[in-house]
Amino acid sequence: MPTALNHAHAGEDAPTLIDLLRLRAQRQPDDTAYVFLHNGEEPQESLTYAELADAADTRAQLLAARGLSGHSAVLMYPSGLEFIRTLLGCMQAKVEAAPVQAPRRIKDVERIRRIARKAGTTVMLTETSVLRDLESRFGDLEDVLGLTVLDTAELAPAMPQNAVTGVPATAPAPDDVALLQYTSGSTGDPQGVVVTHANFLANAAETDALWPCRPDGTVVNWLPLFHDMGMLFGVVMPLWAGIPSYLMTPASFIRRPLRWLEAIARFRGTHAAAPSFAYELCAREAADNRTGQVGDLSSWRVAANGAEPVRWHAIRQFTEAFAPHGFRAEAMCPGYGLAENTLKATGSDQDREPTAVWLSATALREGRAELVDARIPGAVPITSSGHAVAGTLVRIVDPDTSRPCAPGTIGEIWINGPCVAAGYRGLPVASEETFRARVKDAAGRPEDGRTYLRTGDLGFLHAGELHVAGRLKDLIIHQGRNYYPHDIELSAEASAAGLHPNCAAAFAVADDDRERFVIVVETDGRAMRAEGTEGLRERVARAIREHHGLTADTVLLVRRGAIPKTSSGKVQRRACRGLYEAGDLTDLAAASAGRR
Repeated sequence: MPTALNHAHAGEDAPTLIDLLRLRAQRQPDDTAYVFLHNGEEPQESLTYAELADAADTRAQLLAARGLSGHSAVLMYPSGLEFIRTLLGCMQAKVEAAPVQAPRRIKDVERIRRIARKAGTTVMLTETSVLRDLESRFGDLEDVLGLTVLDTAELAPAMPQNAVTGVPATAPAPDDVALLQYTSGSTGDPQGVVVTHANFLANAAETDALWPCRPDGTVVNWLPLFHDMGMLFGVVMPLWAGIPSYLMTPASFIRRPLRWLEAIARFRGTHAAAPSFAYELCAREAADNRTGQVGDLSSWRVAANGAEPVRWHAIRQFTEAFAPHGFRAEAMCPGYGLAENTLKATGSDQDREPTAVWLSATALREGRAELVDARIPGAVPITSSGHAVAGTLVRIVDPDTSRPCAPGTIGEIWINGPCVAAGYRGLPVASEETFRARVKDAAGRPEDGRTYLRTGDLGFLHAGELHVAGRLKDLIIHQGRNYYPHDIELSAEASAAGLHPNCAAAFAVADDDRERFVIVVETDGRAMRAEGTEGLRERVARAIREHHGLTADTVLLVRRGAIPKTSSGKVQRRACRGLYEAGDLTDLAAASAGRR
């Protein structure tokens, strides 16, 4: 069993992640730090803290020898151990690491080029398996990306021992850059969030204070490690707490979601996190009677559920499906976070069941949070995302006036605290507007000396807890009323049995002198055959009319995978709208008619 550091003093003992790694290597040298699961099932490779510290040293030497200290680099790795070795090597060598997802299509290459330009680098770090795969599909990677490519898995072990390397003599400082976290970029233009060592340690400390890891803790993670939630839960928090982290690739989860739960049962996982749609996928497999091999989930203390917003019906479905396997309702812990706050901002306590409030749909469209009886037809459930930990302050603010919202009013979520990142790399104006906003009093003067992160998310506080309503920029305003796209999308997904979770995107488009409401729905042959093209389209339109009093001008049926999503599975509504306006979404009904 790991012998964890005293959490109350971990920040003092280890002001940076590199200091923390060294302490772990000294005090827990032979304890398991990270394990990679082949196909999400069998342990394939593992690292102790001593091995990880040595590997990070070697990669720091490699990077310094290549003249990268004080500069930046793009990191392109699968969710395996070489990513962790290199990430910590970058931190030790003071290389600003910008992790990215490997391109699936040639058009994804341009996004990586943009990130490299924004990060100010011409170097990409990767490993042999990625290099071979991409070159087999795209040709010479350096030519395609326009970047110098270094294979750390091959080059680092070849470094001579005790070489004079040029690794900075001074260790990283708390305010030094630990990571450039490029957001998914729902508009297609990713922003580089500057995350410091102090940000990471503060967020890990807050997460551990809310959801204690304890020495018997174990993390099981399928989220991509280049994503903020995967980074914090899969890499940083286990290092902070001194507990093992079992890692699988996102593809292993997507191909068979119950692998995640089987791994939690097998390795006695206590902490695991995912967006709401992942719990929905697991519940869907349970509905298809595929849970026989899941095993005992009673060890799972914290099932962190982070999305904008967390879907109440998904919580209930998952909890009911896996209660027979020992899953406790109290373990489901909805929370709220974003890359600009390193990750977690609020979360629900792990010793009580999650809660929700039901709101008047009419009041919600008018920007008010009016509580009603859950049995009233059309009442809208909003899940509580819990509370902030001491040190972080959450406010609800009018986005137009920067004044605090009255109780019961939906406004923009603003955050102050040690987890708020330093800003966007190379964007001083946007950083000032987003990361250093000030709440104003009735006279329009700054209320106090605090600065706040403007999240761009809408919500309200009830009983001291945050409830998230949706994204400010995704809000659909129709005839003077507010419609939250995720509610409409949920109605669309539930309109026919063959539709999958997270398969719809709702948005409005300008058309001459009026605004048109569009809903795009992913489907497949099975659902189309069961309902018929027009029958499925009408089911979606009718569900939206009945639940929201809104008439869809266009219901577009598209193939599965056509709707753009972030690396964590969130629907990118603005990117989808862009594809729709450019005519780049193929209507399956029209395609089917053309083949007849």
